[in-house]
Amino acid sequence: MPIVYQEESKQFYLHTDHTSYVMELYEDHLIHSYWGSRVNTIPNVEYFYPFSYGVSTSAHDIPGKLLNSTDKLHREYPTYGTGDLREPALQVENAAGDSITRLRYESHRIYPGKPQLPGLPATYGQDCETLEIALFDAFSGVRTVLFYTVFPQKDVLTRSARIENRGDKPFRLEKAASFCVDMHREGFEVIHLQGAWARERHIHRQAQSAGTMVFDSKRGVSSHNTNPFIALVSPETTEQYGDAYGFCLVYSGSFSAQVSGEQFGSTRVQMGIQPMGFSWELAPSESFQTPEAILVYSDCGLGEMSRRFHRIIRENVCRGKFRDTERPVLINNWEATYFRFNSEKILALAEKAKQIGVDLLVLDDGWFGKRNSDNCSLGDWIVDRNKLPEGLEGLCNKVNDLGMQFGLWFEPEMVSPDSELYRAHPDWCIHVEGRPRTEGRQQLVLDLTRPEVCRYIVDAVSSVLRSCPISYVKWDMNRNLTEMPRKGFAHEYVLGLYRVLEEITSSFPDVLFESCSGGGGRFDAGMLYYMPQTWTSDDTDAVERLYIQEGTGLVYPISSMGAHISAVPNHQTGRTTPVAFRGKVAMMGRFGLELDLGRLDQATLDALAAEIALYKTYQQDIHTGDLYRLLSPYKGKTAAYQIISQKRVLVFIMNISATPCQAPLRLKLQGLLPEGRYKELSTGEVYEGRTLMGAGIPLDARGEYCDFLKVFEIL
Repeated sequence: MPIVYQEESKQFYLHTDHTSYVMELYEDHLIHSYWGSRVNTIPNVEYFYPFSYGVSTSAHDIPGKLLNSTDKLHREYPTYGTGDLREPALQVENAAGDSITRLRYESHRIYPGKPQLPGLPATYGQDCETLEIALFDAFSGVRTVLFYTVFPQKDVLTRSARIENRGDKPFRLEKAASFCVDMHREGFEVIHLQGAWARERHIHRQAQSAGTMVFDSKRGVSSHNTNPFIALVSPETTEQYGDAYGFCLVYSGSFSAQVSGEQFGSTRVQMGIQPMGFSWELAPSESFQTPEAILVYSDCGLGEMSRRFHRIIRENVCRGKFRDTERPVLINNWEATYFRFNSEKILALAEKAKQIGVDLLVLDDGWFGKRNSDNCSLGDWIVDRNKLPEGLEGLCNKVNDLGMQFGLWFEPEMVSPDSELYRAHPDWCIHVEGRPRTEGRQQLVLDLTRPEVCRYIVDAVSSVLRSCPISYVKWDMNRNLTEMPRKGFAHEYVLGLYRVLEEITSSFPDVLFESCSGGGGRFDAGMLYYMPQTWTSDDTDAVERLYIQEGTGLVYPISSMGAHISAVPNHQTGRTTPVAFRGKVAMMGRFGLELDLGRLDQATLDALAAEIALYKTYQQDIHTGDLYRLLSPYKGKTAAYQIISQKRVLVFIMNISATPCQAPLRLKLQGLLPEGRYKELSTGEVYEGRTLMGAGIPLDARGEYCDFLKVFEIL
């Protein structure tokens, strides 16, 4: 059994194939005991503290015990006000105005599978087991149910909490973390994904500092700037070796991740909804559910941590028919035409695209209202007949007649002040009456806490999707939230968004949805629950994408990352790189094109056709295989990645800059069976796995912006 409660020792053991997470009931406290490589038993908590290890100035509420102060205990869900003076996971303002909560063990139950979280995305599946532990404060009526779900074969644990009011008076939640873990050591290094628009999710690794380190978003979305993922690693941890603890929040709104060094040499880590601006009243009998967090431990370095995240997100977060199937190669007209297009231009692009093997044409921004620039018409989802005289249906049918699918861009959460929707409903945007309405990109955000607004979005988008056979939707969101009218509004907005997404994606199961937020501003596991891929960044420069995609791939699978070959000189950086180089980088994501084919010579078109054909040959291997990062662009001039699928081993090598007068380096492969046999397709040579992992393969690192793809068939 993955989850075991030992009555005699009062210990909970949560086992995966390779890890264990252990808790203990110490008196009536729920204490964290261990998280790491799999163990069969752990001594009781007092075994590790044979003597009093420090004078605590906080209250002693467990008489006669060495660990008699809650300021020393490693509690699973700590609260404030009864002796633990560290960062709490739960903070409540009671009806009397105090913030005291004394949660003590009440009951537990273990059952197969896992529950759905009402109104929230979360992992799903039957290959798991769940533990619920109820903690209760009889004085205030605050009851907290902690959820732990174990996916044994994936070496993954998920956590969340439900806060209930079992009293006779209302109280306010001021903070409700999804989890808290007290680690029995300090001196970690913290890995987080920082960035900005067009520079999202760059990897930052820094030593844990004294005090509290905070990584968060206050923008109403998970944001370009900080991703809802962190990892704690030992200083010596590499891709292949060392401890790595990873934490990923399944949530798309404002969040906070905190890492705190504590006075007795431990580390407290927690993550959840951003507490700034959050306050949620619970009347008697009401409850509040926190978002779910995915927790991964690896004693085999960052590489194995990433692969465990990839499997759980790819197979137990993403849903629908496109989760496992091949997806179409698309071309988006944005960088080819921007707003300046008509039916003839789009059809000409489609015809060229069909000739080189593209499956799907996506019509981006500008097809609706009077949208000739980004300063009007958002919210008016009516086709512009001046650009498309035959409407979407006429254009879609002509694209279909070419043997291609048709896709469309939307930005449904937004409204332009210059729009028919805004003129009819100026109160539908997020605002505070009497205050100026701050615009971003000359647009406002619709108030998704209002049912009538959500209904309008669902009906408007659905009407367009029913008008013709649309196969793909790019769902964009190009600004953050401002003028939020009340505390808790940011979370209300996200819940409204999730209701909208659930209804639309369920109603159109044959449409491939891709999320976007000014590029990668809302790249999180919450959005991937509704849409299996996300536009990774508006920066399509191949060199920049190496850094962005490696950072994204630290936690999110290749199958989730939209990646395109774009025009050169690149529209964001001005850099010029060869088609093949851009192609290999784009293959490390969901492959597509973003350029004007009509301006290209035949040699370039042939080169694009070759990259498309190559991608189609190995698409399933790339998107279902296990990823190994062999060389990082963060550490040198070459990026190298290996993918092991059921049938093949693929090795992608991309040189960023030239190195003259250098002998070929040896690139050692990873994760192969030592006695396995692998046939290199280009030469027909057969190698043992131990040879490829020990002696490696030659790496020619001389050429600037050159690329290599080596394919080995598993015999």
